[in-house]
Amino acid sequence: MSNTRTTLRRSAAALLAATTLTLLPTTATATPTTTAGRHTDGGWRGAWAASPQTAAETFVPNWSRQGFADQTVRQVVRVSASGTRNRIELTNRYGTTPLRITGATVARTADGSGVEPGTVRRLLFDGRPSVTIPAGGTLRSDAAHLPVEAFESLTVTLYLAGETGPATFHQFSTATSYRANGDHRADVSGTAFKESTDAWYYLSGVEVSGGREAGRRNGVVTFGDSITDGVGSTANADNRYPDELAERLAAAGRPRAVLNHGIGGNQVVNDTTWAGESALHRFRKDVLTEPGVRTVVLFEGINDIGGSGPAFPDPTPEVSVDRLIAGHLTLVREAHAKGLKVIGATLTPIAGSFYDSPENEAKRTAFNQWVRTSGAYDAVVDFDRAVADPAHPERVLPAYDAGDHIHLSDAGYAALAGALDLDEL
Repeated sequence: MSNTRTTLRRSAAALLAATTLTLLPTTATATPTTTAGRHTDGGWRGAWAASPQTAAETFVPNWSRQGFADQTVRQVVRVSASGTRNRIELTNRYGTTPLRITGATVARTADGSGVEPGTVRRLLFDGRPSVTIPAGGTLRSDAAHLPVEAFESLTVTLYLAGETGPATFHQFSTATSYRANGDHRADVSGTAFKESTDAWYYLSGVEVSGGREAGRRNGVVTFGDSITDGVGSTANADNRYPDELAERLAAAGRPRAVLNHGIGGNQVVNDTTWAGESALHRFRKDVLTEPGVRTVVLFEGINDIGGSGPAFPDPTPEVSVDRLIAGHLTLVREAHAKGLKVIGATLTPIAGSFYDSPENEAKRTAFNQWVRTSGAYDAVVDFDRAVADPAHPERVLPAYDAGDHIHLSDAGYAALAGALDLDEL
């Protein structure tokens, strides 16, 4: 077995060497990132994340295209790691003009848009209450001395006094965000927040330091598309598969942060106008900048296979299985160069869905066979078999089907989390 695995790894390495030059951009453009704050001691760990996207309203109405002016945006996120301090990451990655954050707070969440009395903390940026983020930039706040436990929810409130223009955001949050006119960043009550939508704006991360997990580099990034993003799961219930995985790890006495870097509709090799930059372009920005991470679960490719068809208003060029494999190998190489372990995942069933066709099923089958047998990854998780109907393995088991025969129900996402070998993490 060890000789076979070595041979497979060598074959994968040879294919990677032959394809990398055609897949990587000819020039690398780094996203400007600054760490505003007093604590840059390296003890920070990612506790929650969302991958940024350019403004779009393809499927879900949201506020990204018009942006904000003299408005307060309140967003609720659940962290998967504990700490004695926390800080937030804000991004203007896809903005075309500087973004002025007039003020921001963080607090423990109460009900809806309300927060717990006595927990509101004003956020500072290099000691100042306001900050301007340049177009294309990302920054972190100073530390807020608000202890947080894993699986607690935090409410981040941003006051945006000037016109922002189109907003960098995350489209499929499966969580409610709130908006109020005027400055309500310090409100405990949520009564001023009379509008809501399911998306996150400018907020791309929450980090923690201190506490029981201080000094540990054992976080997990789940990287992928809408199934990683949690499309089809119950809103505001935190039942995406990365959430379920974090809960499973904690229940097993092996707590660690699990960060969700899925984007609905995302592809490995094609950029899209509505579903984010390709994995090849965003992996370094979204994953390799995360502090405290040890492992990446790489689960993406079904939109490459189906994205050239009529399912969406913006079809992308057809992607061959070989090109999809080459894309995965590039991501594995980049992760390994940063010392990260990579778990490859098979693609889940599509029969009966908007991607269902003999050609697409043949591609999915061929790619999954490569994932299972190539030896390209440090480990493999068979998500395909975890949620397939045993009587019809080309289909999602009805109990796991969110209704469109491709996205999963809460039970289906729990099945994905249950398929991962905790020892491999």
